[in-house]
Amino acid sequence: MIKPSKLGYADLAVRDMDAMEHYYTEIMGLTLMDKDEEGRRYFSTGLDHHNIILTPADESNLVGMGLQMGPDVSLRDLKKMIEQEGIEVQLKSDAQPGIPEMLEMKDPDGFLVHLYNEIDMPAPRFKENGIVPNKLGHLALGAMDAVKTAEFYGQVLKFRYTDRIGDRANFMTCNRDHHVLNVSNLGKHIGRPNLYHIAFELRDASHQYASLDLLSKNDIQILWGPTRHTAGHNIAAYHHDPDGNLVELFIDMDQLIPELDYFDPRPWHEDFPMKARHWDDNAAWGTRFEETLFQHSLKKFQGISN
Repeated sequence: MIKPSKLGYADLAVRDMDAMEHYYTEIMGLTLMDKDEEGRRYFSTGLDHHNIILTPADESNLVGMGLQMGPDVSLRDLKKMIEQEGIEVQLKSDAQPGIPEMLEMKDPDGFLVHLYNEIDMPAPRFKENGIVPNKLGHLALGAMDAVKTAEFYGQVLKFRYTDRIGDRANFMTCNRDHHVLNVSNLGKHIGRPNLYHIAFELRDASHQYASLDLLSKNDIQILWGPTRHTAGHNIAAYHHDPDGNLVELFIDMDQLIPELDYFDPRPWHEDFPMKARHWDDNAAWGTRFEETLFQHSLKKFQGISN
């Protein structure tokens, strides 16, 4: 089965490595696990060898992502299946610390996609300082053609659509979380593919409040939230990391019951049972999403100061 089990890691192209290393160790509360000869830093949320990679670059963006397959998946068989889709894919050995083998390919926007089924688990455990999220939750991609990119993840990697908002956001999952990827049309607006935002799951409301207080104490502005989304119903708050990437901290995301084709019931659901749907755009939230997060992202990639 091609379908991945989880989003294992995100690889970020980084301009200010010192500031970003400080952010991920002291603010986010991840553990620095390794540095390689090319200057990459590898950080763990608590179990896997790494869940975040910082790669030195001239400008910030997403390099790619790692998707972990089940332990019984043969990467060689998987390679043949992907090649039958007309996609170029390479099998690599020891390309990253902690991962003995992986498949590497590119999505329609040129972001690297790594598929692997084994990663070292040194288990540094959760730290006691910083935000210390449960896990890397999801990535929001700014695609040049959101429909084409979403179809790639749906058809080739068997991600499942959960929700859509207007014509600009496609929510997709490979497990029970409402979304592991959000494929938006931001790339089309700015003229190149980009990372819309990266999201981390927190434990509960008290963890979210404490995390936002910690950001404030470190002079990191909360751009929007916390408030409850429509698609996914997660309570989310957003800020910028030192490189200008948009970072979401969320709780309460809907959980899919794939065998029943609906989401685990929650008191805030509009429909019972709550199923995947095509939402109207976000004006109904009472917050001008397009004039906050979307515009912040546009400004970053257009070289306008925030």
